[in-house]
Amino acid sequence: MHVTIDEEGRTQVHNTFVVSTPVAGRLMRVTAEPGDRVEQGKTVVARMLPISPSALDARTREQANANVTAADAALRVAQADMNRALADQALAEGNLERTRRLFENGIASKAALERDETALRLAQANVDTARAAISMRIAELNNAQAQLIGFDDQGLARAIANRAEEATPLRAPTDGVILRIMQESETTLSAGTPVVEIGNVSDDLEIVAELLSTDAVRIEEGAPVIIENWGGENALEGAVKRVDPWGFTKFSALGVEEQRVRVTIGFQSPIEAREGLGHGFRVEVRIVVWETDNALTVPASSLFRSGEDWAVFHVTPAGRVEKRIVKVAANNNISAAIADGLSEGERIVIYPSATLSDGVRVAQRRVEGR
Repeated sequence: MHVTIDEEGRTQVHNTFVVSTPVAGRLMRVTAEPGDRVEQGKTVVARMLPISPSALDARTREQANANVTAADAALRVAQADMNRALADQALAEGNLERTRRLFENGIASKAALERDETALRLAQANVDTARAAISMRIAELNNAQAQLIGFDDQGLARAIANRAEEATPLRAPTDGVILRIMQESETTLSAGTPVVEIGNVSDDLEIVAELLSTDAVRIEEGAPVIIENWGGENALEGAVKRVDPWGFTKFSALGVEEQRVRVTIGFQSPIEAREGLGHGFRVEVRIVVWETDNALTVPASSLFRSGEDWAVFHVTPAGRVEKRIVKVAANNNISAAIADGLSEGERIVIYPSATLSDGVRVAQRRVEGR
């Protein structure tokens, strides 16, 4: 015989992992589906692109246009400086070539030759400086033009389409399956927004039941549990893993305020016996709080109160009843285990009437068909 506390429960993965956006950006459409298997560090569950530019107001657009005009003018100035530097370099090269021939013929002095060589080096340095200035002005122009890009820019849309392969991948943090997808469509998200939830249904599944606090105090960790009505043909075995130390208020379907306590139950049956059971499924649990393999039992309907004690009406061999005080070890509302007061094989009265008393003669009722 065993006494159980019966309650509905739901399955859950003990350790779930939520893949969130690491930075603000544009999430590309998630193509994964719930139930897909993932591998830690390898499976890409989502991809992200940088945030698209925002719309420009009138003042910001005018400022950006002015910056583009200024950067374009600065580039033309740098190109003019480049042309002047190239002209000075050509003149210095010609002067050096003439001075070198005159020096070879003994007409020009060595000092004049060295002076023209120095002038050529300065002219070449000016050319390098002008080229660097042009590169800087081109970068400034590109930066100014980039400030004009808005979210409705068609060129931006083409550029983003071409950079899809450069999207930042979000990889699975653990082995398991995808439990649910919180954000599927392409959209712009802030940092830390949940996208995908992952868990290991095979090895990390458990049951959570919310019991009345008056029942929870009778439960110990490790107590056996019978799991029924989960969808399979056979009942599953489990054991209590944890009884939470705090309760919470919950209203029943009839509006009655109740204090409930969460009880976590682990599976003892092999994975093959609960195939198909997933995260968030409904089950019924029967938590065993008392059991024995050898119990003297009577129908619970035969018990009645006699003061502070339990009693039954015992039927004597002469067919008369006598009240007998018994000690009840456990009662599951169907059968009661008797610890003292009765012996095996003795007859008792089921559903005793309030008018029944000691010495009254009774007869066994004949049930049709028996």
